[in-house]
Amino acid sequence: MVCKLYLVFIFSCVHLIFLSSQQETRFVYNGFDQADLYSNGIARVLPGGLLQLTNATDFQMGHAFFKQPFDFDPSSSLSFYTHFVCALVPPTLGADGGSGIVFVVSPSMDLSHADTGQFLGVFSNGTSSSSSHLLAIELDAVYSIALDELKSPHVGIDVNSPISVESALPSYFSNTLRKNESINLLSGKPIQVWVDYDGSLLNVSLAPMEVQKPNLPLMSRAMNLSEIFQEKMYVGFSASTGNLVSNQYVLGWSFSGGKELLQTLDLSKLPPVPLPSGERNILSPPLIGLVILLVILVLMVLVGVYWYRGKKYSEVKESWEKEYGPHRFSYKSLYKATNGFCKDGRVGKGGFGEVYKGTLPLSRHIAVKRLSHDAEQGMKQFVAEVVTMGNLEHRNLVPLLGYCRRKGELLLVSEYMPNGSLDQYLFPSQNLSLTWLQRISILKDIASALSYLHTGTKQVVLHRDIKASNVMLDSEFNGRLGDFGMAKFHNHGANLSATAAVGTIGYMAPELTTMGTSTKTDVYAFGVFLLEVTCGRRPVEPELPAEKQYLVKWVSECWKQASLLETRDPRLGRDFTSEEVEMVLKLGLLCTNAMPESRPVMRQVVQFLNRDLPLPEFLLDGPGIGAFMPVSMEASSSIGVPILRNSSISLFVTHTILDGHGR
Repeated sequence: MVCKLYLVFIFSCVHLIFLSSQQETRFVYNGFDQADLYSNGIARVLPGGLLQLTNATDFQMGHAFFKQPFDFDPSSSLSFYTHFVCALVPPTLGADGGSGIVFVVSPSMDLSHADTGQFLGVFSNGTSSSSSHLLAIELDAVYSIALDELKSPHVGIDVNSPISVESALPSYFSNTLRKNESINLLSGKPIQVWVDYDGSLLNVSLAPMEVQKPNLPLMSRAMNLSEIFQEKMYVGFSASTGNLVSNQYVLGWSFSGGKELLQTLDLSKLPPVPLPSGERNILSPPLIGLVILLVILVLMVLVGVYWYRGKKYSEVKESWEKEYGPHRFSYKSLYKATNGFCKDGRVGKGGFGEVYKGTLPLSRHIAVKRLSHDAEQGMKQFVAEVVTMGNLEHRNLVPLLGYCRRKGELLLVSEYMPNGSLDQYLFPSQNLSLTWLQRISILKDIASALSYLHTGTKQVVLHRDIKASNVMLDSEFNGRLGDFGMAKFHNHGANLSATAAVGTIGYMAPELTTMGTSTKTDVYAFGVFLLEVTCGRRPVEPELPAEKQYLVKWVSECWKQASLLETRDPRLGRDFTSEEVEMVLKLGLLCTNAMPESRPVMRQVVQFLNRDLPLPEFLLDGPGIGAFMPVSMEASSSIGVPILRNSSISLFVTHTILDGHGR
């Protein structure tokens, strides 16, 4: 047992010694800055790590060897593997160059006895000698008659003699094309070379820099190098010039005594190869002029694109807007959010502009209303009011997020309401409808929002354009009051100076032409809105018979005829409470009383709708009940509707009737 353990120990030690010797016989140089080399002749390592064997001097040679010899034991299996990258660069592009580069395995680093030119700095006088103990793999760029070589640049295997035992035209096997592709040794471009010897077979392979090692070698020759090599051999490179000259370089080199120990060259770290002078000066004057012209054209295009993009996303900014910075959106962000304001993203169109759906980063959905304007007067006040609206917090208001200004255009950004505007669900021409429970809930929502605007904020906020198309529905069909384009602010208890009539025909209180806007005019519009939602029709429909054209008057007449419930939307079917519908209709008539002082305030309206307060009794023939006096388009024009005094900018007051109602 002890003997067996002793033998295992001895075997392990021998194995470790063998592996250690194998480790010593390998190295890799990705450039030769730190390489342990012996060089002579004109060979030198250039700054940057490029090994230059020869330059453009005739009849010169250069050698570079790894300093440490390798022990090749004749009694054991001899093998070695190497991979290097070299380049033969003629003085000018397309010129002949000489003579070539040789990978050499030699018993000595002293090759001073060798000749230049066709002998490549390795051999002398062309004679063969079995005592040379020398192997050379040559990349010969010059044809030599004396050596009976191939009549063109070639690759050869030389043993103790400059006459190759085997040679081939430079090429490589393409793994993808499955055929041989030729290589120009004097192109000046880097060439990869592999020399593999496994103890009985010597393989030589070539490939361009960008190609992997070919599956098939260029040359493969059976030979026993143990009969040639001495116990200590040196590996390195040799090159020479003759009448023809060239710069001959080695970029990187990996060597190992065992195939599995061969380290991979990092081709990305290899030093660059200087180009031939003809290639460096390849641009002729006309070509240089063309390049300059192309550069100028490219610069002009880039400047044009920059100018176009600058104009495309240009904005109007003034110093007074700095305090509103958090509420200001860049036009570029809105343009991208709406996909360039494409038609597919348009969700609404009305007298004041178009509305587009957009998506900001983090998937936040917004609605962007584009409004055209050409007036700067009052803009500061309007932006201040936009920011104020953005600070209002009520669950039944559409959150106004901010704004953006451009020349001739203003953009208002609000939260997107996925179920659109209420008017889409009310009128018979639409395919959508709402139940009574949904409608009464929406009416309560908007009444609560208006009560908040009138009494729950630091300043009184007059909406001045309450109608179904300005009521938005969120994902749960909650009513949200939006579109504050005509809103006005004033302090609590302050007397409002008379302003021009604003609003939409059919929702405008009769006193607007004389007294201007107030909380009472908002109540009047809300009363029309109550009737609109309950009856499922617009406030003014000229195509109907005269007695039905005006909603307020028609509902009042039906009540007098004891047929009030007949005014309800027929699409409600039987799913409603008669008492509740009657209460809402009567409340609508109370809110639209022609006498402002007889109208309830919004706080009371909320209590009536929630049944917290009973609706007061009032006579059918009472003053102002059902006395509908429409503010006509002619009347609006006569009092100068397009001009707002002491209010927001004029772009929000033009009244447009679309399909019989203001949208």
